[in-house]
Amino acid sequence: MKLYFAPRTRATRHRWLLEELEVPYELVKLDLAKQENRTPDYLALNPFGEVPVLVDGDVTLFESSAILLHLADRFPEKHLAPHPGSPERGPYLQWVLFAEVTLEPVVMEHHRNAQLPAEQKTHLEKQHARLDEVLTVIDNRLGGREFAVGNAFTTADLSLASVLHLANTLKLLEKYPRLTDYVMRHTKRPATRRAVAG
Repeated sequence: MKLYFAPRTRATRHRWLLEELEVPYELVKLDLAKQENRTPDYLALNPFGEVPVLVDGDVTLFESSAILLHLADRFPEKHLAPHPGSPERGPYLQWVLFAEVTLEPVVMEHHRNAQLPAEQKTHLEKQHARLDEVLTVIDNRLGGREFAVGNAFTTADLSLASVLHLANTLKLLEKYPRLTDYVMRHTKRPATRRAVAG
């Protein structure tokens, strides 16, 4: 397997998952500043020129959620996804996709705004209200739980924790101590440390 990757991008969560799985893979680092993601060869893998891309034998995937779900299902013996037919399967799929489709866009809006010079920053009242709504849903789900689904770490936790980590970095979790604890607990995992190293 080959993962096309750039540091400090969403591709880090896919590298994290590969490290959790402890399977052999080749990491192909792209320098986005040098536009290595815009070469014809790379655009043949991902027409949008974004990272990540996973090449797994004859399968090439460039959609973030699809890569996560594919990898977790590809190695069922690693128990990072409830098996199809399990009562936990539906909730697991929901939280993986919730992290990617519902949580990440609103966090990224705050991230983009934070990168702007002070005079260009916009007030994000509407986005703050949406973010609070989304974070409250996750906070209520976790309640006293250690994991999003079942009694063990799954790809749903990886997906949620990776996006919530960015939210925490942006100081968006200050009203949500449970979510902060959740992020800290999961980002201290050995596989997470390996995924962000070098």
